[in-house]
Amino acid sequence: MIDAIVIGAGPAGLAVSRELGTRGVEHTVLEAGTGPGHRWANVYDSLRLHTGKHLSALPGKPLPRSAPLFVSASEFLRYLREYATSFDLPIRAGARVSTVRREGDVWHVESTTGAYAARSLIVATGIMSSPFVPRLAGRDSFRGTVTHSIEYLRPGPYVGRRVLVVGAGNSGGEIAPELAAAGAHVTVAVRSGANVVPLTVLGVPIQYIAWAALKLPVPARQVLVGTFGRVTRLVRGAPPFPPSTKPLLGEVPIIGFRLVDAVGSGAVRLRGGLATFTGSGVRFEDGTEDDFDDVIMATGFRAALEPLGELVTRDGRGFARRLDRVRSAEQPDLYFVGHHYDGTGGLYNISLDAPAVAAIVAGRRG
Repeated sequence: MIDAIVIGAGPAGLAVSRELGTRGVEHTVLEAGTGPGHRWANVYDSLRLHTGKHLSALPGKPLPRSAPLFVSASEFLRYLREYATSFDLPIRAGARVSTVRREGDVWHVESTTGAYAARSLIVATGIMSSPFVPRLAGRDSFRGTVTHSIEYLRPGPYVGRRVLVVGAGNSGGEIAPELAAAGAHVTVAVRSGANVVPLTVLGVPIQYIAWAALKLPVPARQVLVGTFGRVTRLVRGAPPFPPSTKPLLGEVPIIGFRLVDAVGSGAVRLRGGLATFTGSGVRFEDGTEDDFDDVIMATGFRAALEPLGELVTRDGRGFARRLDRVRSAEQPDLYFVGHHYDGTGGLYNISLDAPAVAAIVAGRRG
């Protein structure tokens, strides 16, 4: 039996493994894919981080000085692999976890590379491995293709085709204008609106401004966000869709104006919520119908908690219920890294949570 098992070798798993190692905690990292950062090897070609490189690095290793302010997915994957090598992290690739159970004070994990036992379990699977696709009536009758945005790689296969992108998060906000620019006929379905912020303000990443705003009390932050939104609308004009009903504080808005500009220019059509599929397309919530060849569900992700089964329940945002940022509210010695998302960026939050978990696990050994 070892001190800890880490599930996942993406950014969260690598960061917490490094932090455990620096504290002398014996552990192993179980990765379902072929190696560290596996999911980052399978994202769309044009993907770049929305977060600036200074707040996107993992503990103990900054991103290269030569890297651009907003790092591409391929550059970030290279960084993740170098990170794992630099710290000689104990990763077992091809170890897909099937079941987890707790017996007494011990966690037992079954995987495709064998069984493991440890005093502490750290779930660092993040969300990229668990795409969310809502159940919609009529899907089986639709004669076109239906995929999730995580499966999208490049616009070539869609040129000249009628494409519906469902959802206006950051994936949809980038994929839709890219498809339109390549020659696809693109429509975006937005059910509940979206909040939009610029990628940078006077050359400063919006994430850095959000990070600085954390030092302010909540009422001051709310005033700042409201003022910022009014100034943005004054300079850029009102977005072509209503703002999200979710509060901007603590939520991740659409970062950048590519989708707004594509809608404004007519390159992308905007429709309301999708109600049901038809044989040749979809019916929207207003009762109108359109024909499409392809539907891309940019409907987000959920925390990858399936191996835990009924050991945990989810909160309103789909994450395991926690006592704080990292500790399970329902199981002892169960921790989560990479499950905290807000305007400061998932990677920045990993840099906070990984050392916090490692310190708790190291302290419990004594």
